[in-house]
Amino acid sequence: MYDTIIIGAGPAGMTAALYAARGNLKVALLERGIPGGQLNNTADIENYPGFAKVSGPELADHMFQPLEGFGVEYIFGMVSSVEDQGDHKVVHTDSGDFQAKTVVVATGSAHRSLGVPGEAEYNSRGVSYCAVCDGAFFRDEDILVVGGGDSAVEEALFLTQMGKSVTIVHRRDELRAQKVLQDRAFANEKIRFIWDSVVKEIKGDERKVQSVVLENVKTGMVTEEAFGAVFIYVGLDAVSGFVKDLGITDENGWIPTDKEMKTKVDGIYAVGDIRQKDLRQITTAVGDGAVAGQQVYKYISEQ
Repeated sequence: MYDTIIIGAGPAGMTAALYAARGNLKVALLERGIPGGQLNNTADIENYPGFAKVSGPELADHMFQPLEGFGVEYIFGMVSSVEDQGDHKVVHTDSGDFQAKTVVVATGSAHRSLGVPGEAEYNSRGVSYCAVCDGAFFRDEDILVVGGGDSAVEEALFLTQMGKSVTIVHRRDELRAQKVLQDRAFANEKIRFIWDSVVKEIKGDERKVQSVVLENVKTGMVTEEAFGAVFIYVGLDAVSGFVKDLGITDENGWIPTDKEMKTKVDGIYAVGDIRQKDLRQITTAVGDGAVAGQQVYKYISEQ
C-alpha cells in the first residue's frame, strides 16, 4: 500500500512526488515512458526561472534526479482505470494493480490529430507531432508546419535548422503565438506562411510523404504542394479516459479542481496540464505539483 501513487511523470507529477516524498511518505511515480512528459518533445525552453535557455530533456533530467534520493519508486505501466474504494484507491495497469491511500493524476495532454486522409498512414513516415524527436530525419526537405500557436511557431523555428524551407499553414489570417515568437518567425528567411488554409489530405508514395492538399477556407480553392514532412500542432486533448468512470472530468476531459488540487473524489488530486485551467506552462505545472504534494501529506496525516 502506497501513501500516494502519482500517475504521470511530467513536471507536475515529478514535483508532486518530490514534495510528498520529502514528507516521508511512500510514493510511487507511474509513467508509461521516460520521465519528462511533453518536456521530452520540446527543443528550447526560455521561460523557466533559473535558466536563460534549457532543452526540455535536460530540464526533465534535472527534475527527476532528486527523486531517487528521496525513495520515490518509479513504475513503468499504462493505466487502464482507477477505482475508488473509499479509504484507498486501486490503480489498474498493464503492469498489475497497485493500491494507494491517495492518487494524483498528472497525465497532461496529447497532441490532437487533424483526422485527414493520409495522416495515420504516413505517421512516422513524414507525419510527426514532435520536431525535436523527428526533425533530424528531414534535413534539406521542404517542411510544412500546421498550426498558429506557440508550439507551432517554436517548432517551425527549430525546424529551420534542418529543413531546406519551412512553411506554416494556419486556418486564420494571423498567428496566435506570443509576439516575440511571431517576430522571430517573420524575420526568418527560411519561413513562409500560407494563411486562411487547412490541410485536406496528406499524400505520399510507399515510403514517405510527398505532398499536401490544402484548401483556402475563404475562397474554397484547393491546391497541392510538395512537402517532404508535415509537423502538426493544432491543439491538445486531455489524457484522462482512465478516470472517466470516476466522474471527475468535464465534458472535454479536463479535470476541475479547487485551489488545493482536490477533485470531486476524496483523496484524488489533479495537477498540471490535465487540470481545467487557462494557462498550461511548466511553471504552473510545477506549482500545481507542489500544492498537491503538500495536500497529500496533510490528508494522510489527518486520517
